[in-house]
Amino acid sequence: MKVILEDTQSAAIQEAGHSVSASLTAENTFSDEIVLRGKFDVSVSGTFVGTVTVQRSWDDGVTWVDCADYTTPTETFGEQITNNILYRIGCQTGNFTSGTMVVRLSL
Repeated sequence: MKVILEDTQSAAIQEAGHSVSASLTAENTFSDEIVLRGKFDVSVSGTFVGTVTVQRSWDDGVTWVDCADYTTPTETFGEQITNNILYRIGCQTGNFTSGTMVVRLSL
């Protein structure tokens, strides 16, 4: 599922609650894809040993590029100024040891 969001002046587009999230308990698992534009929130919580990675794709999900890694619970933000870039958040192969990673990307 793709969710398309833009950070513009349009109230219809800026509705609260537009996000993708997942509870990860294994490697090679990610949230759904989401198109983000403007500032967006990155949330990593839970009790886990491993690395959470935010990835983006310029070619509609064919190729994913790592943007940021988190090894502890984190609340931060990112900013995307280019249109039509897909994002996802999750745990790559080899980066999960134990616990539950609760991850979210939201506008």
